[in-house]
Amino acid sequence: MSLRDRVVRGWNAFMNKDPTYFPDIGSSYGYRPDRLRLTRGSERSITTAVYNRIAMDCAAIDIKHIKVDDQERYESTIYSSLNQCFSIQANIDQTGRALVQDIVLSMFNEGVVAVVPVDTDIKPAEDRFDVFTLRTGKIVQWYPYNVKINLYNEDTGRHEEIILPKEMVAIVENPFFAVVNEPNSTAQRLIRKLALLDIIDEKNGSGKLDLIIQLPYLIKTPARKLQAETRRKDIETQLSSSSLGIAYTDGTERITQLNRPIENQLWNQIDGLKRMLYSQLTITEEILNGTADEKAMTNYYNRTIEPIMSCITEEFRRKFLNAEQRDVEMETIAFFRDPFKLVPASDLAELADKFTRNEIMSSNEIRQIIGLKPSKDPRADELINSNISQAKDDMRGKEGGLPVEEQEEEVVEEY
Repeated sequence: MSLRDRVVRGWNAFMNKDPTYFPDIGSSYGYRPDRLRLTRGSERSITTAVYNRIAMDCAAIDIKHIKVDDQERYESTIYSSLNQCFSIQANIDQTGRALVQDIVLSMFNEGVVAVVPVDTDIKPAEDRFDVFTLRTGKIVQWYPYNVKINLYNEDTGRHEEIILPKEMVAIVENPFFAVVNEPNSTAQRLIRKLALLDIIDEKNGSGKLDLIIQLPYLIKTPARKLQAETRRKDIETQLSSSSLGIAYTDGTERITQLNRPIENQLWNQIDGLKRMLYSQLTITEEILNGTADEKAMTNYYNRTIEPIMSCITEEFRRKFLNAEQRDVEMETIAFFRDPFKLVPASDLAELADKFTRNEIMSSNEIRQIIGLKPSKDPRADELINSNISQAKDDMRGKEGGLPVEEQEEEVVEEY
């Protein structure tokens, strides 16, 4: 670009303010209005870390709009507007990955979440619609064939309640509802116990002295009670007015301090409920802090992440694809997890050799996993075993070289 073109077409965010005043750009907030706010005490407990870890692991899995063959095997990716919602942008505020994390967090918080196709292209003649944007909403009312949803409207910047038919909205229920969202479930009991522990800690840290003053006379008459009350207020005044909290008493008075820790079984109950919740969700401390081995992570993915992702993709497939797309055009929505993410670098070379030697993956596919650029060699994109010398003769036959009979004769003469 020439200097003149750069001057004419140049634009700067701070200097090119045209127009300088926007009369109506919508409502403004000091925080992001569409962001999920955890409720029911989850935001103040250790369950938030567990839910967020599961949501992040689910968001790391790719969801794709694909085409399968007659045996339901993956054939190709359909680059539709729905697939862009999963891979690029779900709405103006969220990427596809942020949408999945929002779905899982909302599902654990409320027990069920509605994924609403906000912008669509209705095609009544074909009984199908293309989805351009997706958002999560809270279901506030249930009807036989409809649901009332509290949904964020990006045009007005406010949460609004709308009624939509169930056949257009993906309603995803938490597969761990009995463990997490039931009123007397393990997670809810743990949240209540943690709330009680917070109350006790707040009382212990309130700065109260908890003193008992033993006066040198009996307090049975109203006059003695009034005298004792006056003495108590006098000590309170001394302690509050002193910068160091010092007060004086009579030599015949005795003061006993009671702000010692109260022994109870609350923390033992919390610890037991926490271990029970971890076991029911198939999650461990090692998974949370990132030190779990491959077997523990595989068990976690198979028993925790897979049921959640299956619920999401099956509901998407049921609501966003019609019968013709599913049965005739062989379209579906599936999720894919990269199994090499858990493989250490020391074992990756051995796995690469096994996959290429058994003609499961090509060399360029292995190079993409490692992070290298694909090779321009045409053989790098083919499923061949480079350790066998006959592979070269097979390549010659495929490229229009010797016929198969002459190749066999060459192999016999070679040996």
